[in-house]
Amino acid sequence: MKKLIAPFVAAVVLIAAGCSGGDKAAESTHLSVAATPVPHAEILKEIKPLLAQQGVDLDIKVFTDYVQPNTQVAQKQIDVNFFQTEPYLDSYNRDHKTDLVKVVGVHIEPFGAYSRKYKSIDQLPDGANVVIPNDPSNNSRALLLLASHGLITLKNPNDRLATLKDIATNPKHLAFRELEAAMLPRVLDEVDLALINTNYALAANLNPVKDALLIEDKDSPYVNFLVARPDNKDDPRVQKLAKALTSPEVKAFIEKTYHGAVLPAF
Repeated sequence: MKKLIAPFVAAVVLIAAGCSGGDKAAESTHLSVAATPVPHAEILKEIKPLLAQQGVDLDIKVFTDYVQPNTQVAQKQIDVNFFQTEPYLDSYNRDHKTDLVKVVGVHIEPFGAYSRKYKSIDQLPDGANVVIPNDPSNNSRALLLLASHGLITLKNPNDRLATLKDIATNPKHLAFRELEAAMLPRVLDEVDLALINTNYALAANLNPVKDALLIEDKDSPYVNFLVARPDNKDDPRVQKLAKALTSPEVKAFIEKTYHGAVLPAF
């Protein structure tokens, strides 16, 4: 009986070990990434098959806000995210006492100002109602765009974290209101001018190249980055994702799909 039991136990142990090893192997190929719908999730879906060929199972988690993607990466609920610029990341880290890090820059989304009421920025009336994003990075980005076209002046024209308090002159007496970035396309019909992030503009069927009354130029410093934690930024899976995001295939996809509304940064 002992002779029969021993081989049986050994076989069970080997099977259990094999199952355990398989689970670990499966786990090691999984990589979760938080992204906003357009263009980030679209770009990620484009490279998902490429990463699968390299043994990485890309799990794309789509968010419509700018807070949860960072929060969930910082809390290790999600591995990495792809949706934000360096100034936004800096302000988030500062405000939330986190240390998320850039991995690679992928693209630029020229920021624009839109109106349903006026065809030209010169038509904007005195006292016009203007809505801008309420998060620190995009708030200042909106103000910098307006300042670059002479609608306002700022105490420091180069301050990437300027606020409404930093407006030096407002010759048109623009009346500003701050809203969550995702809300801006929804109120476009109700205001004179809305300054909208390109990802939300595209999702609202706005064409930044054709529809924006003002738009950042191709030299915009607001590159969108793949972001990770210090403990996983060098993970082979993350590095494979970084390489795929800056591949010729992605560059061609961006140029073909977005026609200048999104620009490769590599």
